[in-house]
Amino acid sequence: MPRVPAHLRERALGMLQGALRTADVARAINCNVCTVRRLRQHYKETGRTADCPRSGRPHVTTPAQDQYIRTSHLRDRYRMATTTARVTPGTHNSSISAQTVHNRLREAGLRACRPVVRQVFTGHHRQQHCLWAQTHRCWTRQEKVLFTDESRFCLTRGDGRICEECQCSTMARARISIPWSTSGTCWIGG
Repeated sequence: MPRVPAHLRERALGMLQGALRTADVARAINCNVCTVRRLRQHYKETGRTADCPRSGRPHVTTPAQDQYIRTSHLRDRYRMATTTARVTPGTHNSSISAQTVHNRLREAGLRACRPVVRQVFTGHHRQQHCLWAQTHRCWTRQEKVLFTDESRFCLTRGDGRICEECQCSTMARARISIPWSTSGTCWIGG
């Protein structure tokens, strides 16, 4: 469980002295009920709200948030860690980092998808691509030419990246001729 900051411990103690229920105080400061009970007991024994020192770096996510991260990535295997980090609130901060999501997934034996890294195509690139395709549209199947759009092709799914579908036109689909070797290598051209 993450460490409750000093200002929240003081606030929780004030709420407890104001006759609020332990569950309401825990909900207000976003922590477990047992944490509030231990805080109350520690204050009764020592008269201080100071936290005892701990070894190691504190976690920024609760076990429930860790479970949410695991479940969301099991439901959507192509979900990126940055997406999960944006929608998962931190315990005491506004958000968590993508590295935290990677760490929690690694602890669970899972991996997040990495986004495709490629050149951003502008309107000029698309125009040049269409112009090239129109000039070569009369080629026959014997030329062994592959007409593609700007998609990235992956022959195996083991690289951890998002697989993108090719939305080819019927004219281009009719002219695709790819001889495959037994090792999964694609030979294009003569």
